[in-house]
Order: sequence, then structure tokens, then C-alpha cells
Amino acid sequence: MKPLTFTNDNGDFTICQPESISSLYFPLASEAGLKSAISPNLGGDAKINQEHFLLEPVSVDNLHNNRSTRNFWVKTTDGKFASITGTSASQEAQKFSETQEKSRIHAGFMWHQLERELSDLNLKATTTSFVPTNETFEFMLVSITNTATTPQELTATAAIPIFGRSADNLRDHRNVTSMLHRIRTDKAGIYVTPTMSFDERGHRLNHQTYYVMGFDDVGNTPKTFFPTVESFIGEGGSFTHPRSLFENETGVTAGYTCDGREAMGAFRFETFNVAPNETKNFILLLGISDGEQTIDRIKNTYNSLEIVQTALKETKTYWQDKVSVNFKTADTDFNRFMKWVCFQPYLRRIFGCSFLPHHDYGRGGRGWRDLWQDCLSLLLMEPKDVGEMIVNNFKGVRLDGTNATIIGEKQGEFLADRNGISRVWMDHALWPLMTTKLYIDQTGDISILNKQVSYFKDPHIKRGTAFDSLWNDEYGNQQRTTTDDIYTGSILEHLLIQHLTGFYEVGQHNIYRLRGADWNDALDMANENGESVAFTAAYSGNLMELASLIRLLENKTGIESVEILEEIGLLLKNDTEIYNQIDRKHQILEVYTKNCQHKVNGNKLKMSLSEISLNLIQKANWLRHSLQEREWIDFNDEEGWYNSYYDNNGKATDGYYNDRQHMMLTGQVFSIMNYVATENQIKKITTSADRYLYRKEIGGYRLNTDFKEIKTDLGRMFGFAYGEKENGAVFSHMTVMYANALYRRGFVKEGWKALKSLADTSLNFETSRIYPGIPEYFRADGHGVYHYLTGAASWYMLTMVTEVFGVQGKTGDLILYPKLLAEQFDENGKASIVAQFAGKTLEITYDNPNRKEFGQYVITSAVCDEEQLPITDDTFAFITKEKLQSLDESNHHITITLQ
Repeated sequence: MKPLTFTNDNGDFTICQPESISSLYFPLASEAGLKSAISPNLGGDAKINQEHFLLEPVSVDNLHNNRSTRNFWVKTTDGKFASITGTSASQEAQKFSETQEKSRIHAGFMWHQLERELSDLNLKATTTSFVPTNETFEFMLVSITNTATTPQELTATAAIPIFGRSADNLRDHRNVTSMLHRIRTDKAGIYVTPTMSFDERGHRLNHQTYYVMGFDDVGNTPKTFFPTVESFIGEGGSFTHPRSLFENETGVTAGYTCDGREAMGAFRFETFNVAPNETKNFILLLGISDGEQTIDRIKNTYNSLEIVQTALKETKTYWQDKVSVNFKTADTDFNRFMKWVCFQPYLRRIFGCSFLPHHDYGRGGRGWRDLWQDCLSLLLMEPKDVGEMIVNNFKGVRLDGTNATIIGEKQGEFLADRNGISRVWMDHALWPLMTTKLYIDQTGDISILNKQVSYFKDPHIKRGTAFDSLWNDEYGNQQRTTTDDIYTGSILEHLLIQHLTGFYEVGQHNIYRLRGADWNDALDMANENGESVAFTAAYSGNLMELASLIRLLENKTGIESVEILEEIGLLLKNDTEIYNQIDRKHQILEVYTKNCQHKVNGNKLKMSLSEISLNLIQKANWLRHSLQEREWIDFNDEEGWYNSYYDNNGKATDGYYNDRQHMMLTGQVFSIMNYVATENQIKKITTSADRYLYRKEIGGYRLNTDFKEIKTDLGRMFGFAYGEKENGAVFSHMTVMYANALYRRGFVKEGWKALKSLADTSLNFETSRIYPGIPEYFRADGHGVYHYLTGAASWYMLTMVTEVFGVQGKTGDLILYPKLLAEQFDENGKASIVAQFAGKTLEITYDNPNRKEFGQYVITSAVCDEEQLPITDDTFAFITKEKLQSLDESNHHITITLQ
């Protein structure tokens, strides 16, 4: 039997003895703001943001030894104790022995249940944890069942340490900040309201209250309280052997107050009796609130077993309904795995790029790429409000083509970087266009390009190479004109600026400069002379896509010209001789950024759309040809690949030197995806990648070969051990993009190999050691690392929907062009998907009765609700935007027959 098994098609799963596996954790959260992580022994933490942690912050590397966490104790009349989490001193002593207690985890979207047999006490404990969808507290429903043949008299004690402050205070002023605590008890629980948030840059009054409340299943509240760590563990005691329990201390009553101590959410309930097979339930609420009224509401609402069970049911339903995409292939485990992949983008929206134990870097929030890549998944599951999100996201673009890197809590809110860090990631201009194009294809809303949006402004100017001495806080964070009005331009103008400025910012090889890094943040030590061949290829494709959208805008709207900022005309010169002149490119960029460094006159220049489109096509074609001529490395008749980067000394990263082959996956992905690589070159790339990068047993395609040197002229990644993170790990995001690129170019078997290797390794629990889903990467031994919060999930889902199942939008029309392999159809020759498109729920079934291979079958019939659909060239079926709009709100069934 597999260690981890799915229990239904919703993706719910179970695993036995999970505490025997290191580094496991599970996300619990609500859209109201609480973000929790929970381990198999109910470790982990809970917080709203960096400043407000309810439970002590944890990293994956101290999960195994942290005891300052959720616990609940049971005591018998003969003095035996047990922790329902297995974290008493005596229970831990039994670990890995024949007397180790049996335990099991059951879990699904945003709910987690721990079962433990407390064998020494003849009890079974079940603890269900979840966060209600619209609340900022976490439920612990503890159920104690008597497995003995005789009645038992028991005493139960909740024990949850309350951290109650900023994660910065985990070490910085830990003792001092405890002095800010104001602790009190009432009949329902323990409350901690610090007087202020400690920050030597400026202390602030605190308005948050951290609490732990408790009830039994008939509404009874605790009998006695232990509101400080000292009172609970006692002198010389510990969280695994608390003296207050073992010495049966009385504690304090409701109405007690205490100041300036480490707080403890510990309280004891009245002794109770349980008959054989009878269950006693306890309800614990762990939360953060900004007012007494909210706490009173919660206390008076969630105090019965029936209400908790109803809230649990609602929470399960809410998150299941969110994941509106469903896959059915021959592999049932893969289908269920995909439920978690589709759920992961929601987790990243809530948790950002931090706030889970592996993601212990940074201070929370999302980055620029996250804003755009998360929209990809939303367009496939919740497309309704994505258009507005896209418009607001463009407010982060500067007039010099760079963008804000500090993102506020509100949609469209970007903050000035006052730390003086002029960090420019050269890939950032790529993602907005990719997301906007998908939006237009899914909705047909080409007019979004005409939406007027402001620009971001802070002291960083001239693409991060200088500071605007005239800027201050009073200026605000929006670009202004010389008349002090907020300047706005169309989204098309924003896209043009982003792509044209990059075209002129090149290094000594006439390749786009790497700057602070590209997608690979660890390439951060080549700011002066580094160049990114990989993303130059990506931008060549983007320029061609932007030209295509401009032509579409002209055809669909009848608009022949647009007004753009006068200064942009300099970047749209038709002199193609400039393309090979590096110094001239730099001069043009210098003049443009100088003209935009503080305020602009706001004058507009009218240009024809066809002229702009032609200009972009010329630039794209020049880039493609240049890359093909200068960056392709042809080793022999079977092998070859593209160079990916130039380091700070101007040396190419890929090729043959130091007696070994050097290959990086990133350069291949974007060369394939953006039609730089020819079909013959793709064949050589895939052969080379399979030989030098592929390791099936650890997830598939490594990010790079082992350079065996610490390249301080390129980035910190080369200081990492080989096979870890950016240095040669199987990095899921780039592997998925490799698969996506191969599918786009018709290399379906090769693309599926990349996708399936990631899925197989994720599902191989003995290797991956993770719950279902896709991690950021697999390390050298195949363990999944940095789970849940990765853009790979959005791209994996996008690839499965639009490429594998071929459910694609084309300016609002629906195109059905499957690229399923024979092995993906079930024994009846069927594969299906439930997907959202144009606000409709579509159940699409591909019927391949002879289980033919991709490339051998054609579409012979396409039916939607018993009505025949048009088929083009036996290749794809389609439904027009107008036809989709005429469909009602019920589910619609489409059957495509393949012969």
C-alpha cells in the first residue's frame, strides 16, 4: 500500500504515521487574512502578516524540535497523561519503537485531521483543524473517544503558547517585547493585547488581540487557566512535561490579569466521564482580532458542536467550488494530483511568496511576476474580475519601462522603495503581455488595450541607474506632468514602453542586459556586463505577439491610429541599421529616460497602428535571426542547444569548456517557445536535454549541468550545492515551461515526458516526502522543497488545459484542439475535462475509441448539447464567441470524436 493515498476524486488524502516524516506541513487559511501552517503533530504557526503572529514563527528547519505550538492533554484518574499530538516526553520516547502510537492524517483543501490512538490510556483522539472562510481564527475540534470496555473519568487541558507580536521579535528583542503583553482571562479563554508594536524605527500603538478560547460540546467553558508560559510549564518544566499538569496545580480563575510575560493559551476543563465507545468533544478557537466586539461575536457564535460541524462543511464546499477545473484521464492518481495543482494558485494569492515554513525568507507579500502569473490560473477558474486586476496591475509600470517592486495590500497599490535599492529584474516586462494576451484570447476584449492607466513613480529613474533628487513623499507614487496632473496612457502604451526600452538596453554582445537578474533570481552578480540570451529570445516572441495584438486591435475596432507619449517616438525609429549599433542603442535609451526622469510634458504623438506593428515585427525578426546566427551551439548531428547567458566577464555560460559540456535549460525553453529554435534544432535540444539534464528519479529536467565552480561573475546560485535550488535542481517552474514550449511547437511526447516526470515524482511519497501538489523544486535526492507557493502550478494547469486538452481561446472564440497521447485515454478511449470559458461551465469529452496516438487521429465529430459544431481541417472544433454568449448558465456537454 502506498504511504499516501487519495480517498476520493476531490483530492482528499490520508497518510499513516506522518510524524515519522520530517518537514511535512499543511496550509490552512481564509481569504479574510489568517494564514496558518500545521505539521503532523500540530506544529507550525499562524499569522495575519509579518507584524502579527499568533503562534511562534517557524522555519522548516525547526519544525522537528519546536514544542511551542498547539497541544491538548488528557489525564486519567490514575494519573496517566497523553498529548493528542504525541508530543509528551513519554510519547516521544516511544517513537520508532514497537510501542509507537498509531496515527493517521486525513486532509483536503484547507482542512486537516489528525487521528491518534492513545494506547496507554485506551483512548482515540481526533483533531480537526480548519479556518472558516471569512474569519481570522483557526478551529481545533478535539474529539476524545473511549476505546476501553469500561467507563473512564478524564480531565482535558488545552495548551497553546501565544506569541502575539512581529516575526522580527523571534530573536530581536524577544524578552523586551514580552513586556508589552497585557494578558487577561475571562470565562471562555485567554486574551493578549500588547500595548504596542516594537520597532526601533518607530514604535506603534497596537490594536490587535491574540486569543485562545475553548468550549466543550455542550457549551461549557474552562474551569481554570494558566495564562503564562511560566505558570503552565512550571520551574524546570517544559512543553513536553509541564509541571502544572503533572502536579495538578490549580491555576487561576476568570478575571485574572497579568502584564509583561510570555503568554499561554492554556486552560483546564471540568473532569468528565465517557462510557465505552462514547466521544467527548472540545472546541478551541485560536485567533487574532482588532476589537472586543469581534471577539464577542465569535465567542457567542462558534460555541457549539453543531455550528463547528456546519462551518467545516461550508469550508470544504467553498474551496472545492473554487477549483472549477477537473481532469479525467487514464491515471486516477494524476487526476487527483491535478486538483491540488489547480488549488495551489489560490494558496499563493493568500500566502504570497512567504508565510509557510519553507518560505521563511522575506517579509511576505507577492512579487511582480506573481501578480501576472497568478492571473493565468484565475483566467481559467475565476475569470470574472481578471480584467480589472490586469488594468490595476499596469499601474506598477514606470515610464522608463521598469516597474515597482514593493506591492501593497490593495489591488493596484504599489509603494515607493525608500531603501535605495535600485534592483531591476530584466524579465519583468515579459509577463504583463503574456497575461494580457491570454485575457484577450479568453474573453475577446481587445479594447482593454485602450484603457487609460497611470504610471508608477518613485525616486528610481533611468531604469534603476539614477535617483530623482526632486522626488519626495509629497509628489506621490504616480507619474505627473509639468502641469502637476497625473499622467495616464493606454495599456498599449505601457506595453510598448516596457518592450521598447528593453530592446535598447543591451550588453556587449547586443543581447538584453541581465541587470539584477531575470526569472532566475540567483543570477544576481552580473549587473554590469551580464546578458540574458534566454530572455532575449522571450522578448523576441513578445514583440511579435504585441504586433499581432495591435493588428487585431485595428481589425476589430476599425481604429487606424493611436496617441502615445511623444517621447516614445524616439524608440520607434524605422532605421534598422541601429539594431546592430550597440552604442547608438545606448544613446537612444539615454535620451528617452532622461526626458522621463521627473515630470513629462504629457504631449501625445499620433501614430498609425500598422506602422507600430511593422516596427515591432522588424525588431522581433532581427532578434530571432541574430540569436540563430550567434547563440546556437551545434555539437554534432544529434546534439546542440542555445547559449543561455553571458557572465560579468562576457563569457558564454553554455558550451564546452573545462573538459565538460555546459547546458542550461532556460535558454532552451524560451528559444523553443518563441520560435527562435527551428524544428531541427528542437530535436537536438531535446536529445541533449535528455542526456545532460534529465534525471527521472528526482523529477526530470535539472535547471543546469554542474559547472563545478563558484561563479561570482554570474550569481549566488553557483555557491549553492549542486542539485539544490537554482543550481541544478529540478526546478518545477522552468520544467513546466519547457513542457509548454514543446507542446506549442508540436513536440507532444517530449512535453508530456516533462510534465509526467514532475507528477510522478510528486506522487512518489517515498522520494518526494510532500503532500499532493507540485513543489518549487526537487533537490538532489528528489525531496520536494518549498511546497505549495510556486508559479509552476499556474503554468502546469495552463499547459494541461490549453495544450494537453486543447481548450484554447482565440480572441473570445473557443478552439478545441487536443494533444492527448494514447496513454492518457482510459480503457474506453475517453479523456475529459471540466473547464470554465466565457463564464460557462463546459464538460468536454474526447472519445478516442481506438486509442490512437496524437498525430494519428483527426476530429470526425464535435457536438455541443446535441448540436453539431464546426470542424476545421479535421484538426480542431470551435465555438464562436457569439454562440457561447447565447448558452444558458447550466453545464454544457461537448463530445469530440477522434478517429
